[in-house]
Amino acid sequence: MTGDRSQRTENRGQKLKDRIKIQDLSRNTQRATHTFKNIVESHPIEASAPCRIDMGGTLDISTFYYPLRHLSPCTVNMAIDLRTRVRLLPYEKSMVKISSKGFISAEYHLDESPFDHPLGLMFAISAYFRAEGVHIDINSSSPPRSALGGSSAAAVALVGAFSYIFEQMGVKPLSRLQIALLAQALEASVADVPCGLQDQLAAVYGGVTAWTWQEGVGKPYFRKKVIVRKKSFKDLNRHLLLAYCGVPHESKDINKKWVRQFLSGKNRELWAEIVACTQKFAEALHALNFKDASVLMNREVAIRRKMTPEVFDDVGEELVDSALKNNCGARFTGAGGGGCIWALGKIEDIDNLKGIWEKVLSSRKDARLLDVTIDSEGLLCNIHK
Repeated sequence: MTGDRSQRTENRGQKLKDRIKIQDLSRNTQRATHTFKNIVESHPIEASAPCRIDMGGTLDISTFYYPLRHLSPCTVNMAIDLRTRVRLLPYEKSMVKISSKGFISAEYHLDESPFDHPLGLMFAISAYFRAEGVHIDINSSSPPRSALGGSSAAAVALVGAFSYIFEQMGVKPLSRLQIALLAQALEASVADVPCGLQDQLAAVYGGVTAWTWQEGVGKPYFRKKVIVRKKSFKDLNRHLLLAYCGVPHESKDINKKWVRQFLSGKNRELWAEIVACTQKFAEALHALNFKDASVLMNREVAIRRKMTPEVFDDVGEELVDSALKNNCGARFTGAGGGGCIWALGKIEDIDNLKGIWEKVLSSRKDARLLDVTIDSEGLLCNIHK
């Protein structure tokens, strides 16, 4: 009986402690919300992050890199100076408003905001940080849904902006890695397709990087290797070409098809070949061997086209075929299905290809070449006082 009374007393004591913790948490949240509001009202907060072009995408999804870990799968991406900018402005109490180029603006009560909305990821990030009374204004330098990782760049910029605000409130800020991991986790929580991590990593770090995906048990599940240094960016820019095909990408269907095929046991040998192509591409790009790199790009794309012929539309097919004829490599960005195509080659070959691509793109409304400059800075946050 004494033991029972002692246990009941201990339980009551623990419950009292838990209630005190909850009350303290509630007060801290209220104070944080009030301070958050004051900071946003006193001066606009802005953050920006770069988009990316890539090689070996999809291998950053755990569906693929866990079973293929014995091959050390990697993804190569180049952050480009087409930035997605996020501004935080004051708004009505308890409300969240989001405006973004290419989308209809939307506003909801924080606790009623829909995560299945076209802007649902931004609402999900706001809910995570309990950010209300805020207008999130998003402006991207890239065309909407261009397969350049713009939504992930926006997520990174928004997480970075909120982290920056909480730093002003005395809370330890998130590291770049933590921002990437949180942005990816929140995106994965609201998406209806598997999500990789390469877009967020390019957005926070910038540069030209190979990411090798590992098993992630007791250690980070990727290894970072910078394959082109900043001093070589100016030269690398002259070897690149980037085209927007004039239609938004529909990568979900293509990604789902790749995932379904892989899960069912199909095309495993082709994915192993994609791993090898991407590894050799990283080595060639590191050596600034653009001839070999372009050949490896084209081999990887040929494998993807075999699995999913719909990865290019008619304009995309014409762009890729003309690149092949002019000794350049050409690849869709992201998972293809519209959006952008980028090319790599010797300077003289890229110069020749530029005029050909301009002529091809002129046949479709909104299709055009985009400026492509390697971004070295990654995520940037600041306050406009």
